[in-house]
Amino acid sequence: MNRIEKIAALPIVQTVLASFAARQDEFVDAIIAIQQIPAPTCAEATRASYIESRMQRVGLIDVHQDDFLNVYGRIPGIIPVTNKTLVISAHSDTVFPADTDLTVSRKGERIYGPGIGDNSTGVAGLLFLAETIINVKLFSQADIWFVANVCEEGMGDLRGMRAVVERFGQQAQYIVVEGGLYGQISHQSIGVRRYRVDVSTPGGHSWGDFGQPSAIHEIAQLITHLTQLPVPSKPKTTFNIGVVEGGTSVNTIAQAAHFLLDLRSESAAVLEDLVKQATAVVKTAQTEARYAGRDVKYVLRQVGHRPAGAIPRSDPLVQLAQAALHYAGVQRIGYVISSTDTNIPLSKGYSAVCVGLTLAGNAHRLDEFIDPSYLPQGLQQLLLLTLAAADYQWHNK
Repeated sequence: MNRIEKIAALPIVQTVLASFAARQDEFVDAIIAIQQIPAPTCAEATRASYIESRMQRVGLIDVHQDDFLNVYGRIPGIIPVTNKTLVISAHSDTVFPADTDLTVSRKGERIYGPGIGDNSTGVAGLLFLAETIINVKLFSQADIWFVANVCEEGMGDLRGMRAVVERFGQQAQYIVVEGGLYGQISHQSIGVRRYRVDVSTPGGHSWGDFGQPSAIHEIAQLITHLTQLPVPSKPKTTFNIGVVEGGTSVNTIAQAAHFLLDLRSESAAVLEDLVKQATAVVKTAQTEARYAGRDVKYVLRQVGHRPAGAIPRSDPLVQLAQAALHYAGVQRIGYVISSTDTNIPLSKGYSAVCVGLTLAGNAHRLDEFIDPSYLPQGLQQLLLLTLAAADYQWHNK
């Protein structure tokens, strides 16, 4: 028997694992309660306060928020182990603005609502896990810190997780919980670089100043060149221009415009090469404008950097995650390379995995959904992985 199987065979643990199915509706209610609180990236204060109060109610100690609005709570280890800590984290932010209609609906087995899976389910799982361990007294040797971290999405640039990893460092193992992705393990992270490109011109009237450079016209040409950059299919490498803004009115030659550029790759070296190519395109445009005597200014600045990283599949934490999923009934585990909070610890060579709690779909869309029927198994694998990683001892139980 492996470590996961030994822990799962304990009568007290078997009872807890079996209880998750009966508590599914309770868990769904907890998910919706979190989902109903707006939490745009870098504006998570209201949700953070709710999570802090829930952590206090379930019995975690040392509950507090840091300067970033990350919320922390701890279950102390039964034996002080100064060189080992387990961090369980789930990001509390969503991609949706504060005024988004968060109405939840049900169709068949699915529950729909903005942010329901990403990541209200993950945060609810974090709290549900802590409450279960405390109520049943499944205390382990290592300290377990539960963290609802901020700024994971979009332009948040993993700011919350950076602070978490800076605090706990290499002595900790990191389990990142996402609402979806059940049946999958991520122990490799995609490198991401994000840039804002601003273009400015004198502008003018569309009739009287016709022929003067327009910031929007310049950006259109620049985007055309950028989207013609060659990228390999293996390692998978992508680019995207997701936001374009600028101009004043239909009959105004635009004085200012900007766009946001997202570059990604499974390979840090390939990503760096793509960054150099994109930078060269912008520099060339500036040089050509200057030589032509056109009054156009280009400014390129980095606004996001998610570093790539990986640990091998043979890493003990990955092995535990595999065993936990197998016990929960997943025969064919999917191994995904993704951009999540694990980017930060993995980029430093720290042991970290990202796991999911259920099947979900339409992430980052208003019609996002989860299938709650997988939640009991998702909670089973999370509990077993947590206990095993935190050195839960089964002797004399």
